[in-house]
Amino acid sequence: MLLFLSVPQPRPPGARTRAGAARLVRWRRRQRLRLLQLRRLRGLLRGLRRRPGTGGRRPSRMALCGQAAGAASLPSELIVHIFSFLPAPDRLRASASCSHWRECLFYPALWPQLRICLRVSPAEQPRLEFLMRKCGWFVRELRVEFAAENYLSGGGGPGDGGSGGGTDTGTGGEDGEALQLSSRWLEVLRIYLELVLCVLLSIRNNRNLQKFSLFGDISVVHQQGSLSSTYLSRVDPDGKKIKQIQQLFEEILSNSRQLKWLSCGFMLEIVTPTSLSSLSNPIANTMEHLSLLDNNIPGNSTLITAVELERFVNLRSLALDFCDFTAEMARVLTDSNHVPLQRLSLLVHNASVMLKSLDNMPNDEHWKALSRKSSSLRVYLMVFDIKSEDMLKILKPSIPLERVHFDSYVTCVSGAIVDLISRQYDKFLTHFILMNDMIDTSGFPDLSDNRNEDPLVLLAWRCTKLTLLAIHGYTVWAHNLIAIARLRGSDLKVLQVTEESIDFDQGELADQDVDPVQNLIEQVSLGLGQSWHAVLDIESLSVFTEPNRHFYREMQSFSEDI
Repeated sequence: MLLFLSVPQPRPPGARTRAGAARLVRWRRRQRLRLLQLRRLRGLLRGLRRRPGTGGRRPSRMALCGQAAGAASLPSELIVHIFSFLPAPDRLRASASCSHWRECLFYPALWPQLRICLRVSPAEQPRLEFLMRKCGWFVRELRVEFAAENYLSGGGGPGDGGSGGGTDTGTGGEDGEALQLSSRWLEVLRIYLELVLCVLLSIRNNRNLQKFSLFGDISVVHQQGSLSSTYLSRVDPDGKKIKQIQQLFEEILSNSRQLKWLSCGFMLEIVTPTSLSSLSNPIANTMEHLSLLDNNIPGNSTLITAVELERFVNLRSLALDFCDFTAEMARVLTDSNHVPLQRLSLLVHNASVMLKSLDNMPNDEHWKALSRKSSSLRVYLMVFDIKSEDMLKILKPSIPLERVHFDSYVTCVSGAIVDLISRQYDKFLTHFILMNDMIDTSGFPDLSDNRNEDPLVLLAWRCTKLTLLAIHGYTVWAHNLIAIARLRGSDLKVLQVTEESIDFDQGELADQDVDPVQNLIEQVSLGLGQSWHAVLDIESLSVFTEPNRHFYREMQSFSEDI
C-alpha cells in the first residue's frame, strides 16, 4: 500500500482576502528587490576577483564600499586614535598629506607635551612658527632648547680671513677673519631673538601650560667677550626686542593657571630679578619645580630672593646659582609651612664667585637642618673653574651630595678635594665627573702624585653607591683603572675615561709578552662584567663638548626622579 503525502507551498497569511492579496504583491516585490541586490553584489565580487594584478586575493572590505571609501572618509575620532600611535616626527610628516589629516594630527590630545631642540639657523624659523602656531595655544608641557653649535665652527667659506687676494696678508687677514666671525655672531643673535619671540608669542595666552622649560646654549659666546655690551647692543641697539621678550615672559607667568614646573637655563636676559613677582600667589603656592640659571645678569643681582622664596611652599626641587642660595634661603626651606625639598641643583661658577661673596652661603648647621626636614634631600653640584681653597669652603660635611661635576679651563681639581669628597659623601655619591680642558704642554695633572694611594681608587672604594665615573684631562694609571673596575664591579654602570688620559707604568710597557692596551681592556671588562673600551673621540662626550647642556639635562632628569 502506497501513501502519497502532498506538502502545500507556504503562502503569506491572509492571501485569500483582497487585503491579503495586496500584501502578497508587496512581499513578492521585496523578494525580487533583494534578489536583484544579491545578484549585483555577486557580480561585483566576480569583477574584483577577475581584476588584473589582484592574483585572486580576497578583496578588502573597504573596496566593497565604492570609490568614496578611504582614509579621508574615516571619522576624525578614529583618525586621531590611529595617529596617537605615531611618534611626533612621523605625525609632522603625515600632516603634509592633506588638510583633513592636518586638522586631525594637531588635535590637542595628540600633543600633551612638546620637546624641541633648535639650531640657531634661518632654516629653523618657518618650521618653529608652523609648529608653535598649531600647538602653542594648548600644549601642557613645553621644552625648548636653543643651540648655536656647528653654526660657527670651522672656516667661514669664501672670503675667509687670510685667503683673500689683498696685498696685506698679515694683520689684514686676521682683521678680516675677526670681522667675518663678528658678522656671523650678529646673525646668530638676530635669529636667536626671533626664535625666542616666536615661542613666547605663541604661548602667551596658554592657560593649560603646566611645565615650561627654556634652555639657551650660548656659552661659547662668553669666550668671545661680553655679549651684552658688544654683540647684543649691535643687534638690538635700543633694547626693544629684549624688553619685549622680558614682558612676554612675565605675561606668560601672570596668565598661567596650572603652571607647576618653571625652568630657565642660560637664556639671554629673559629672566630678571622682578620676573617671579608676575606669578600669582595661588600659582606660586602650587609650584613644584623652579630653576633659574643665568650667567649674564649684571653685578650682584639675584633672580630670586629669600623673601620671594617664601611664597613657594610646595617646592620639591630647586636649581640656582650657588652664590644665590644663601643661609636665609636655607632657613626659609626648613620652615614648617614648606614641604620637604627633595632635589637641589647648584651651579658654582667662577664668574659668579668673583662678583658675589661666599660669606652668605649656608653653613653646616643649615645643611643639617635641611637634611632633618627631608631625609630624601639630594644635591647636585656643577663646578666651573673654582679654586681649591674656595671648594674647601663650599664642601660642608652635611651636604647630601649625590652628584658632582667638575669642569676646568683655568684651574685644576686637586687630589685633596677628591679625597675629601670620597670621605664626606661616601653614603650618597653616585655620579662623579672630572673634566679638564687646559692646554698644557707638560701633560695632564696626576691626582696621585706624591701620594701612597690614588684618590680615584679611594673614591671607588669608599663610595659604594657610585654608578657613573667620567674622567678626561687627568692622568689615570692603567693599574688604578683596573682596581676601580674590580672594586665597583657591575654596580659601576658607566666608566668613561679618554684614551689620552690613560698612562702605563714602565714595567707594563717593558713586558714584550703582553700588549698593555689589550690587557687593560680585558681586565677592566672582566672587573665590570661588561665590554669596555676607552673613549677614543673626546668630541663624542656631550659632557665635555657641551657642559652647560649636559648639566641642564641632568638637572631636569635629577629633579623629575622624585
